[in-house]
Amino acid sequence: MVEKKRFISILYGSQTGTAQEVAERIGREAKRRHFSTKVLPLDKYNISNLINEPLVVFVCATTGQGDPPDNMKMFWRFILKKSLPLDSLGNVNFAVLGLGDSSYQKFNFIGKKLFRRLEQLGGHSLIPTGLADDQHELGPDAVIDPWLTKLWSKLMYLYPLEPGQTILSDDILLPSKYSIEYVNSPEVDLNSVPPTVHEGTKIFNQTNPFLSKVLINQRVTTADHYQDVRFVKLDVTDSNFKYSPGDIIMVQPENHEDSVQEFIECLGLDPNKYFILKQNDPDIPLPEKLSQPCSVYNLVKKYLDIDGIPRRYFFELLSYFSDDEMEKEKFAEFCSPAGQIERYDYCNRVRRTTLEVLQDFRHTTPNIPFEYLFDLIPHLQPRAFSIASSQRISETEIDILVAVVKYKTKLVKPRQGVCSNWIAIQNPEEFPDVCLPVWIKPGSFILPSDPDIPVIMVGPGTGIAPFRSFIQERISQKIGGNYLFFGCRSEKKDYYFQKEWAELEKLNLLKVFPAFSRDQEDKIYVQHILKKQGPLVWDLLDNQGAYFYIAGNANQMPDNVRDAVKEIIQDEAEVSEDDADIYIKTLEQIKRFQIEAWS
Repeated sequence: MVEKKRFISILYGSQTGTAQEVAERIGREAKRRHFSTKVLPLDKYNISNLINEPLVVFVCATTGQGDPPDNMKMFWRFILKKSLPLDSLGNVNFAVLGLGDSSYQKFNFIGKKLFRRLEQLGGHSLIPTGLADDQHELGPDAVIDPWLTKLWSKLMYLYPLEPGQTILSDDILLPSKYSIEYVNSPEVDLNSVPPTVHEGTKIFNQTNPFLSKVLINQRVTTADHYQDVRFVKLDVTDSNFKYSPGDIIMVQPENHEDSVQEFIECLGLDPNKYFILKQNDPDIPLPEKLSQPCSVYNLVKKYLDIDGIPRRYFFELLSYFSDDEMEKEKFAEFCSPAGQIERYDYCNRVRRTTLEVLQDFRHTTPNIPFEYLFDLIPHLQPRAFSIASSQRISETEIDILVAVVKYKTKLVKPRQGVCSNWIAIQNPEEFPDVCLPVWIKPGSFILPSDPDIPVIMVGPGTGIAPFRSFIQERISQKIGGNYLFFGCRSEKKDYYFQKEWAELEKLNLLKVFPAFSRDQEDKIYVQHILKKQGPLVWDLLDNQGAYFYIAGNANQMPDNVRDAVKEIIQDEAEVSEDDADIYIKTLEQIKRFQIEAWS
């Protein structure tokens, strides 16, 4: 009898860090059950090894309108290849946990489709797909917890413990991800060296961003408007960037200086101390983004997401360091299934940050070992912005629109978006050499290969950004047939690029249909203007083969616009609702109806 190997690979596709956190949780629970474990993002995994894996757990988020996260896109393209043999995964036992939001049409699309594809390739499912839902009153844990209970029950039956082994109790603190070695202060803080040190490569990415000088940082909403929106122009000379209309520029932010100082004071850290990280576990690689040796100050300033909202494991880990019974009790409650609503109310509803939680639990905070900060707090994620300019117009400059996130909750201090507020203070007039660390990623939009095909663009708010790149690309080649449906609150307060559009309309290269929601008693949105232009939209789609694009807030707008188009098809073509839906789905399949939305 061949002995089964107790080895499990946990592979994740994560956009915001939630799927990564869940995957790491499964990894910890596997170690407590004495499995050898590897936890990796899907695009870091050598996919040629998949056919030999005895056990694989996939944790996959669904982003946008049924899209895979950035760190599983290469895997996704490969696993969907029609040329793959249908028995290629015949030796693989697998489980899939999907993370999604049921308010979106394609709820958990990636998890569902991956499960079907793995079965199609001969893989053996251990348990049914878990479909976690952000909209559940208890959050995704309402599905994750019972799903994991079933998974471990199945795995412990198939792979029992060795004689004498027992599952490590939850009372036992697992070793930290990394160990720390303090070192003497180097003459040069390597973390302050521009990340463009890889001379000659000219390849810039998340681990090697390009430092782009800020040329313009200008508010484009009026001073009395509720939101500060910035037009930012970046110098990308010598970056060797190549991009197309609809592509994305990624920005790696830093924490606000006030938060950095508060965090250092709260934990009693020495900001001038230097350290290097070492692996505690050969299956957990060192973080690529952290230059070493690193100062404590730069760790807090540039790496730890101290203003993010803590997740459940944060409280679970804090409980090990608490010697205060009341605080320990509260941590246990936040980690229990019954305490999820209270934790949601305490953290998520009011957007309480990691720093603020640590300040609340003063008895526990001083006991946190420095090396466990990497387990407690995830790294600061980059933010994506649609490029709002065409490379045909300027090869050395990139434009973006940045909506500065700032709002009130029940907490006294206003909530602020880390990246947008950091960008807002990067003022080239005050600091002429200010730079942003950036790199390029492909977007999902595809322009028609035939330039004579017209394009319909629906982009309310900052959703107009990718369409400015479309319009610049096409008008630079004197291509007309550009129809823009733009929505904002007021013609006088937040009508972005109004003068540009007016000039292009005079040249008959662009037709703009604006919707101003607050300039009259009845709110008018882009879907209302679309329906008013029903005959034109139908003619463009059905007779002229137009491509239809939607960009902007992912909440309700994309569905509202899609419904408006469905009504237009019903009215103009005189067909049923089902037939209109089939028409749109056909357009989606041939990439003539495309959506890029963000939350």
